[in-house]
Amino acid sequence: MTTRNQFVNSRFLRDLFKRVLPNSQAVALAIILIVSFVLIYSLSDLLMPVFVAIVLAYLLEGLISKAESMRIPRLPAVYLVFSVFMACLVFLLFYLLPLVSQQAVELVQQIPEILNRAQTGIMSLPKMYPQFISESKIQQMMFEVQRELLTYGQNVLSHSAASVVGLVSVMIYLFLVPMMVFFLLKDKQMLVSWFLQFMPRDRHLTVRVWEEVDMQIGNYVRGKFAEVFILWAVSYATYAAMGLNYAMLLAVLMGLSVMIPYVGATLVTFPVLGVAYFQWGLGNDEFMYIVIAYSIIQMLDGVVLVPVLFSEAVNLHAIAIIIAILFFGGLWGFWGVFLAIPLATVVKAVLTAWPRIGDNGLDAGN
Repeated sequence: MTTRNQFVNSRFLRDLFKRVLPNSQAVALAIILIVSFVLIYSLSDLLMPVFVAIVLAYLLEGLISKAESMRIPRLPAVYLVFSVFMACLVFLLFYLLPLVSQQAVELVQQIPEILNRAQTGIMSLPKMYPQFISESKIQQMMFEVQRELLTYGQNVLSHSAASVVGLVSVMIYLFLVPMMVFFLLKDKQMLVSWFLQFMPRDRHLTVRVWEEVDMQIGNYVRGKFAEVFILWAVSYATYAAMGLNYAMLLAVLMGLSVMIPYVGATLVTFPVLGVAYFQWGLGNDEFMYIVIAYSIIQMLDGVVLVPVLFSEAVNLHAIAIIIAILFFGGLWGFWGVFLAIPLATVVKAVLTAWPRIGDNGLDAGN
């Protein structure tokens, strides 16, 4: 009886193993995915500059490929694209970042006045709608808001005290990351050949998955950066032309908001409309113009930019996107949120290409 039970159990395990890993190529793909995840998860803090350099080199490789398609040799194309990248980095560090930081400090200094003005407007609500809200509830709500802002300000000061260590880390990034990006682009073929010698020989399924993932992730990430730049430029031109305070800061927030699907567009609404309300008041025409302009920009982003830039990207269900944001954001913070959709695309590509029971096409082709 025991021998029979052992035989049944071993057969069940063998059948289960065949269902999960139906052939040698599935085994190779599973090993590659597990090892890659373990290495990235365990070494993310130690080798973060390397990972950032790989991501940037991957983004710039698309531009180099387009330059090569225009019959420009690879080495001149690398120097051209890398020069443009360094020019953008200098613009970001020495113009955009100081300007945004200055406007952020000015806006933080205006928060007490903004709260006082908001409190004055909110305190009039009990007189206008006494059946819905009372003055005691308004005072309690404003007290809670002020307490939360005070706690947030203390946290900001505590983080600022440790800014020296952060500054050293930033300096290391600014030196190492561009250098690694250049060599990753310049010596791509040599590095890829060296890396492939450690990969399993039976990797046809892995190659097929990578080709699909490469196309989808490349389209998504490059399209997302283009969307950020276009939304930032259009928002800044619009807000500056309309005379809105902190136009550069708000434009940067508009651009960065698209990195977090669904949530970002909602969160950026409050600072834009809050600054406009504080500057002009609720009943002023300029405030309504800002509301209309902001709505048009968001509409153009959803109706025009997203379909054009992501026409070739894999469509994911909203539930899948939210789960990916929560999961990968919990693992890797900001970068996990930004890369949630590409990583979800990887999972979907693997599940789509994974051999099914009775599918012997891959084995037969070997």
